[in-house]
Amino acid sequence: MPNTEFSSENDVAQNPSAEVKPPLGTLSGAQRAAVTALVDAIQPVADELGDRFDAHGQQLAVVGGPVRDALLGRASNDVDLTTDAVPQRILELIDGWADSVWTVGIEFGTVGLRKRGLQLEITTYRSEDYSPKSRKPEVSYGTDIHDDLLRRDFTVNAMAVRLPGQEFIDPFGGLADLRAKVLRTPGRPEDSFSDDPLRIMRAVRFAAQLGFSLAPEVAEAARNMADRLAIVSAERVRDELTKLMLSPDPRRGIELMVELGIAEHVMPEIPKMQLEIDEHHRHKDVYEHSLTVLDQAMDLERERGHGPDLVLRLAALLHDIGKPRTRAFEGGNRVTFHHHEVVGASMSRKRMNALRFPKDVTTQVSTLVALHLRFHGYGKGEWTDSAVRRYARDAGDQLERLHILTRADCTTRNRRKAAALARSYDDIERRIAELAEQEELDRIRPDLDGNEIQEILGVKPGPLVGKAYRFLLELRLENGPMDKDAVVAELRSWAAEHLDQDGRQEK
Repeated sequence: MPNTEFSSENDVAQNPSAEVKPPLGTLSGAQRAAVTALVDAIQPVADELGDRFDAHGQQLAVVGGPVRDALLGRASNDVDLTTDAVPQRILELIDGWADSVWTVGIEFGTVGLRKRGLQLEITTYRSEDYSPKSRKPEVSYGTDIHDDLLRRDFTVNAMAVRLPGQEFIDPFGGLADLRAKVLRTPGRPEDSFSDDPLRIMRAVRFAAQLGFSLAPEVAEAARNMADRLAIVSAERVRDELTKLMLSPDPRRGIELMVELGIAEHVMPEIPKMQLEIDEHHRHKDVYEHSLTVLDQAMDLERERGHGPDLVLRLAALLHDIGKPRTRAFEGGNRVTFHHHEVVGASMSRKRMNALRFPKDVTTQVSTLVALHLRFHGYGKGEWTDSAVRRYARDAGDQLERLHILTRADCTTRNRRKAAALARSYDDIERRIAELAEQEELDRIRPDLDGNEIQEILGVKPGPLVGKAYRFLLELRLENGPMDKDAVVAELRSWAAEHLDQDGRQEK
């Protein structure tokens, strides 16, 4: 397919009252304006840099995601450029012009620079190839932008705008696929996925992020080659999964992962939640339930004024991950999942560690999974104030997420039951707020610190002080704030029962 020219014969400006669709492969007036705006947004750097490369006989073009996003009317913070200049030549051309330069990606042909507050990355035309057992690609440089675009993941990312002339380059029909909202590869999908298997994950991520479908041949190749993800580093897979989960429609991405067998190699626990439903033991499909909880958590996320929350969304997806392992059939055609929240917390921690998620994210998700059933013991508000304090204390800084997850976990179609659960949770949130105002629940501590415990009991630092501290913490949770004299009396009473005459703990 020849390069698409920047001009369009069907410019809407010729007939403003008509909604004229341009032929596939040509820019509409709005799209031409978007490309111009993309280049204008990085002026005068774009022209200066383009002129600089052109004067030395080198090519330069804005490429990939920024071009795609401009044509979709989406904001993009990235400025990716491509060139036929090899990295050392790039460094020579920007020497004395760029405000700062970094070379952390130079091994893969990328040079970073900053000019007038604008951050750019320039990458040499290249191809990448993974050997069957390698986690790192072999990189070779090229001299033709057509070949560089051919090695890119999808046609919608294989469009470029040449600098300084602003020629629009689209040799593989990316503009047509953009209009059709379909993901295709510039060449054979098998070759593309073999070059970099992570593109299989990128396909489902773009489907969730952009609302695109996968071309049949792309879906088939992804299904047949999903096991190639095993050679990709866990960190790269994690980063794609994170982008998917933070997309506008993570459910779509997860469903594609399961449908194409990708999830088996990324989060195998997810497809296992598709429990069989037989005529004797009817119960909810845990997989569908979890996706619904994810959707509802996102709705509440927005209603409560929060942005996309990775921890919350992962917890919603994984909250029932322990059910398949704990499923049991009991009398009366009952199906039980005893302690699935405990098992699930352990399983989610193990899977997230395998994907190299940060420790704090892993801990927060597993905490929410462990606590997601706690509210269901609330009944009709029978909890004492001490039980409410413990609920808030155990949730800690995850309390707001726990509120959202617990509410989202109600997927019953029984409106009366759903309304009753909502009222109950309204009540527990109200009580937590009231107690928090009175007692600063997020900073509950014993009424005596370690030094005071040692002084009162006449003991030295050691395990005994820790045991006394935990006793006082339980006392605080049970009774709320207490008078210091009363606390000292309780501590002395506890010590008399647990210590011998020499101040040692009795065996």
